Amino acid sequence: MTFLDRRTARILLTILVFALVLAIVYVARAVIITFVFSILFAYLIDPVVRFLQRHSLFFKNLRGPHVIEAYLAFVFAIALLSYGLAPHLQKNAVRVLSAVPSLNQKVSSGEIANDLGDEFGWDETQATRIRTFLQEHRSTIASSLDQAGRFASTAIAGILVIPILAIFFLSDGKNLTDQVIHLVSTKKNYATLQSLASELHVTLQHYIRAKVILGVLSLVYCSTTMLLLGFPNALALGFLAGILEFIPVVGWMAAAATITGAGAVAHAHWIWMLALLGIWRVLMDYWIAPRVMGRELEIHPLLAIFTLMVGGAIGGIIGVYLSVPLVATLRVIYRRFATPVPTVPLTESSESAGGKLLEQASTL
Repeated sequence: MTFLDRRTARILLTILVFALVLAIVYVARAVIITFVFSILFAYLIDPVVRFLQRHSLFFKNLRGPHVIEAYLAFVFAIALLSYGLAPHLQKNAVRVLSAVPSLNQKVSSGEIANDLGDEFGWDETQATRIRTFLQEHRSTIASSLDQAGRFASTAIAGILVIPILAIFFLSDGKNLTDQVIHLVSTKKNYATLQSLASELHVTLQHYIRAKVILGVLSLVYCSTTMLLLGFPNALALGFLAGILEFIPVVGWMAAAATITGAGAVAHAHWIWMLALLGIWRVLMDYWIAPRVMGRELEIHPLLAIFTLMVGGAIGGIIGVYLSVPLVATLRVIYRRFATPVPTVPLTESSESAGGKLLEQASTL
């Protein structure tokens, strides 16, 4: 009986370990994605924490109190936005939630066509046509509503879990990174991994800065156009559009539906607003966002568009959101290991080597 030689055994073992890692990542993909979004949320809150830490009279050497202050400010902003959009939301929230099952039943059976006909003054022919269409597509509508319910429950769970996990990254992220580097590094590559972690840190900061810029641009555009068209609560709706800009695809759809719905209820120029939102979406997706992302992450705008499309085709909404930072991260890793920077130990020999390099540079 012949045994495998050592080289073949190493190759097979490497393949098995790689396959095991891929299997673990696939099984735990939901948990990994949750942690990734927690890290990105921590990068979003971190500038506020550092600002509060710099300008605080107390606890300048501690991050914990300032993390709590940043979260309280965030919760206050959300509460203020909710009150600006719907002052009576708390009173009507229970009634709206209790009416959801009956609304689903009306949509599936087509009975909602009668209510809409009475509301908008449709004749019997139009109401019958809508009711027949809803009854013919009952299974599709029920499946879509079921998927929307599952997505909503997952999103609510993520909204509750992600900020909690982000607290740990905000308060002790640097120590956690150092421990991971100590765990996977050796004496030879420790400095290289430290430098790589610093570059990845800067890359994620630039990505979050790009998302903030895009959100501010949407806020300014939507608020300005709604003020010109006479929309109620224009600033609050614009602020909502800026926040939802962080969520790809679903975010701007929800913002557009909310804005046009508010305009229709208030009898404002909601058709013009819908057209302006469509023009803004085209400009944002194919001109503004690729250039902002490309400038912040040093990626060509066409490559950014291609990355977003491929990410959406592979991973849906999550793929769209994570595709650009993933490509930027892989780019940093590739550049680091393709052209490694030589590191010299901090000894007397390094000082002499630095002196020789300075002498050579001065002669050029």
